[in-house]
Amino acid sequence: MASTDNRRLDLVLAAAAGALLLLPWYRYRYGFFGFGWIGDLPGAERAWPGLAQALAGRWQIWPVLALLAAALILRLMRPAGAERGRALAAIGLAGLGWLAVEGLAIGLRGWNWELLAALFGEVPGQQAFGAGAVIAGLAFALLAAFGWAEKGVLKGDAFVLAAITLLVLLVAVFVFYPLAAMFAGAFQDFDGSFTAEGVRRNIADPKIWSLACLWGGSCGIAWRTFFLALSTAAGSTFLGLVFALVATRTGFRFKKSLRLLTVLPIITPPFVVGLALTMLLGRSGSLTQLIEAATGWELGRWLYGLTGIWIAQLLSFTPISFLVLIGVVEGISPSMEEASQTLRSDRWRTFRKVTLPLMAPGLANAFLIGFIESMADFGNPLVLGGSGGVLSTEIFFAVVGAQNDPARAAVLAAILLAFTLSAFLAQRLWLSGRNFATVTGKGDGGRAARLPRRVAWPISAIAAGWAGFTLLVYAMILFGGFVKVWGLDHSLTLEHYIRAFGISWQDGLRWTGVAWDSFWTTMQIALAAAPLTAAVGLLTAWLIVRQRFRFRGAFEFALMMSFAIPGTVIGISYVMAFNLPPLQMTGSALILIACFVFRNMPVGVRGGVAAMAQLDGSLDEASLTLGAGSGRTLRRVILPLMRPAILAALVYSFVRAITSISAVIFLVSAKYNMATAYIVGLVENGEYGIAIAYSSVLILVMISVIGGFQLLVGERRLRRRETPAAATLPLAKEATS
Repeated sequence: MASTDNRRLDLVLAAAAGALLLLPWYRYRYGFFGFGWIGDLPGAERAWPGLAQALAGRWQIWPVLALLAAALILRLMRPAGAERGRALAAIGLAGLGWLAVEGLAIGLRGWNWELLAALFGEVPGQQAFGAGAVIAGLAFALLAAFGWAEKGVLKGDAFVLAAITLLVLLVAVFVFYPLAAMFAGAFQDFDGSFTAEGVRRNIADPKIWSLACLWGGSCGIAWRTFFLALSTAAGSTFLGLVFALVATRTGFRFKKSLRLLTVLPIITPPFVVGLALTMLLGRSGSLTQLIEAATGWELGRWLYGLTGIWIAQLLSFTPISFLVLIGVVEGISPSMEEASQTLRSDRWRTFRKVTLPLMAPGLANAFLIGFIESMADFGNPLVLGGSGGVLSTEIFFAVVGAQNDPARAAVLAAILLAFTLSAFLAQRLWLSGRNFATVTGKGDGGRAARLPRRVAWPISAIAAGWAGFTLLVYAMILFGGFVKVWGLDHSLTLEHYIRAFGISWQDGLRWTGVAWDSFWTTMQIALAAAPLTAAVGLLTAWLIVRQRFRFRGAFEFALMMSFAIPGTVIGISYVMAFNLPPLQMTGSALILIACFVFRNMPVGVRGGVAAMAQLDGSLDEASLTLGAGSGRTLRRVILPLMRPAILAALVYSFVRAITSISAVIFLVSAKYNMATAYIVGLVENGEYGIAIAYSSVLILVMISVIGGFQLLVGERRLRRRETPAAATLPLAKEATS
C-alpha cells in the first residue's frame, strides 16, 4: 500500500516539476495546446517557464516553488501514513489558495485593488496563467487528495478523493467564479465605485413581482416565467413518458421511427422551430389560413406569447424527457410485475401500483430538467414571446439593450436561480428515503409486461398525434430550404444549399460555400465537448449515489447550479470572468468547450442518478470484495449497466453544443464562429433560405452522429432472451415430476 502511495506522489511531483521547468507559466499567443512558444525561446520573457520567471524577479512564484519543494522533502524523508498525509493535504490547499489569491490580486497593470498598492507598493503586472501554472494548480489539488487518502479519509480511496477534489475545483472555477464576477459587477457603478442603488431599485420592481394576472391583469416577469416552466415541465414529462411506454411496452409497429422522431426537435438549431411555427400557425400561416377559410374564425396573433412559447418548448424539451425516461422504463425488472400478476393483480393494477411507482426517480428527474430548461430557454421566447417576455430574455436585454443595467440583470438572475433551486430541493424531498432498486446481481429471464389496453390505446393515440404534428413542423422546415422566398415565392430551387455548402473542383477540392467555416468549427468543438460532458456528468452521478462523504448534498446542489442558470447569464459571466487574468480564455475554443461541458453536465448527472438508483449497491460491494478498486468497479461493473445514461449524456451534450445559442452568442469569435451564431446572423440579414438550408444539413449530420454514438455505446443487457428450448424446460421438469 505504501508503494502505491509513493508511486502516485512521484507522478504528481514529476508533473509539477515539468510544468515549472518546461512549460510557459503565463498565457502565450499560441494557445494552451500550441507549441509555437518553443521557437520564441529564450528571447520572449512571456514564454519562460515558472522557474525562469521566479529567477527573473517574479516573487509571487517563489511560494509555489517552496511548497512543491516541501512536498518533495516529505516524499523523501517521511513514510506514507497519516502524519505525511496531513502535511501533503495542507501543502496542496496552501498552493491552490496562493495561486488563486495572487492571480486575482495582480493584473495586467499591477495590483487590482488600490488598498494593496497602498500597503505593499507597486508591483509589475502579470499576464493570465498559462500551461505551467494550470498544471501546477492541478498538481496541488492532487497532492491534497492523495494526502487525505493517506490520512484514511473515505477508507483511503485515492481514486474517489481525487475525483471529488478535481470536480470541486473545476466547478469552483467554471461555475462559481464567473457568477461571482458577474454579481460583483452588479454592485459597481460605471466608474468602478461600489454602490447598491441598482440592486435596491430592481429588487422591488412591480414589473417583476406583480400578480395582477389573478384578477385579469398582467403577471410580472417572475411569475410568468414560473407558470410557463411548470406547464412545460408537466407537459414534456407526460409526453416523454408516453413515448417511452409506446417504444418499450406496446406492439407499436414503427418503434424505431418513433424513437427517431422524438429526437428530432432536440437536434434542431434555435429559431428554426419558432420560424416553422410562425409559418404554420402565425397570423398568415398556412394552417391558420386553412382553418380561417374552413371555419371563418379569426385566430389573430394567439401564437405570440406564452401559448406559442409553451408549444415550442414542448417540441424542444419532450425529447430530453424521453431520453431520461427510456432507460428508466427499460430498467424496471419484469420480475416485479410478474410477482404482482402472480398475486392476481390485473395489468392495470400492476401498472398503477408497481410500474409507475418504480419510475418515480426518472419522472422526478425529467420534470426537474423540463422545469429548468424552460426557465433557462432563450431562443423560443425571443422568437415567439411577443410583448410577454420571460426572465432569460429580460436578462439579455438588461445587458445588451438600451438600458444597460447590470444590476437588473443580476437581480433577475438571482430570482431565476431561486426558482430552479427550489424545484431541485422539492424533488430531493420527494425522493428522500425511498428505494427504487430493480436491478440486482440475480438472474432475470423474464420479459417486460405489455401495457393494459386502457393505457396502451390512449397513449398510442397521443403519441401518434404529437408525432404527426412534429412531422408537419419539420415538413415546413424542409420546405423552406427548397423554395426561393419562404411565404412569398414557393418556386423550387437548390440555390440556398449551393450558396451554403458549395464545393469547387478547380485547382483541387475547395469549400466555396459560405457556411463551411462555421460548420467545421462547430463539429470539432461539439465532438470535443460531448465525451468530456458525459464523463464528468456520469462520474459525478456515481460519486453522488455510491459514495458517502461530508457535504455530499451541498456538492450535488452546487453542480445543479450550472444547469439552473440561463445561458444568457453564463455567456455574460464567462466574458466578465475570463476576459482578463488570472484565466484568460475569451476568443478561444477552450472557453466554448468549458461552457458546454459545465452547462450540459447536469443532464448527465441527473440521468446517471436516475439510472444508478435502479442498480443495487451489492454489485459494487461484490466487486470491491473481490479486490477491485473503485476505479475498476466503475469501469467494469457500473458503466456497462449504464449504457442508456451514457448514450443520453453523449447525445444531449453533442446536440446542445451544436444548437446552443444563448451563451454561445457572447463567446464566439471571428476564428471560432459556431453554427448557431452564424444562423442568427443569417436570420438578421433576412437570409431565411440559407439559414433553413444550413439548419437542415445540421439536423442530418446530428442524426448520423447520434446513430454512431448508439453503435459505439451499444445497448444494456439486463436479461437473456429465452430460447424455445429454455422456455419449455420448466414444463418438461414439471411433467416428469
